[in-house]
Amino acid sequence: MTLSRRAALGGALMTPTVAWGQAFPSKPLTMVVPFPAGGPADLFGRHLAKGIGERLGQPAIVENKAGVAGVTGMDFVAKAGADAHVMGLMSSSAGAIMPTLMPRMPYDPVKDLAPLTLVVKVQEVLAVDARLGIVDLKALIARAKAQPGRLTYGSAGTGGITHLAGELLKRETGVDILHVPYRGAAPAVQDLLAGTVNMAILDVPVLLAHIRSGALKALAITSQSRAGLLPGVPSMAELGLANVNSDNWYALVSPGGASQAARQRIQTAAVETLKMPETIDAFAKVGGVAVGGTPAELAAFLRGETAKWAAVIKAANVKLE
Repeated sequence: MTLSRRAALGGALMTPTVAWGQAFPSKPLTMVVPFPAGGPADLFGRHLAKGIGERLGQPAIVENKAGVAGVTGMDFVAKAGADAHVMGLMSSSAGAIMPTLMPRMPYDPVKDLAPLTLVVKVQEVLAVDARLGIVDLKALIARAKAQPGRLTYGSAGTGGITHLAGELLKRETGVDILHVPYRGAAPAVQDLLAGTVNMAILDVPVLLAHIRSGALKALAITSQSRAGLLPGVPSMAELGLANVNSDNWYALVSPGGASQAARQRIQTAAVETLKMPETIDAFAKVGGVAVGGTPAELAAFLRGETAKWAAVIKAANVKLE
């Protein structure tokens, strides 16, 4: 065999190995954001998609597939089967609440979706109508116990995290406060400002302007730590109620059938993106805390969150409307 023929044959044998090693990603990626464009979830998804795409050498295109508290978008990801080019930004509702609330999920959250990394946490704040004259959480609890069933709290909808956060607060403090559901956070805030309802637990950015204006009084961050946008407001953990934790969050997932190698590449690119100062700053501007972590850590987190909210749902006998 001549040298040139041997070299040609060696090159032919090596080419498939190189191709296999570089097969993913072989086309543009799709990032499914299960909420409409323009909101915080969309910002998180687009920023993360851009970083992942840059690191993997293929553009990552965001597709907004809203519906059923994020379940519609995650069903699309689950149905992608083995295609690792599809990934999704899973919400806390779709990941830890709806599996208990929905009589029949369109997919198995454990088998049909593969956890990659926790992306971001968005802290929530308990705020009351300033005209009530309630200055702190202790005063709120005292008022609620003195007037059971009289105080009201608005939420963005039955079964969502802003509803269950209120039920968790009631369970941990032994108070009776009436839940008033709305179709989204905006009408809940409108009625809170009008005095139609007395309080709400919503994402910090949703209430921030009204807290700063003095229309609302922030009593506590329903989290383990204070919020960067409201540094003067104590956390529930500081106030002795560490179990009243209702952080909203988003996590990155792949279809359950995607290969381990492809999932690892996406996870690595995602975590690198989440560590970048520009990512941390962009998330912080809308109240988000960039997280990151391993698939195993996310899987454990999902189990804990699902168990926590399942207990709240059962205790409060929450049913979907």
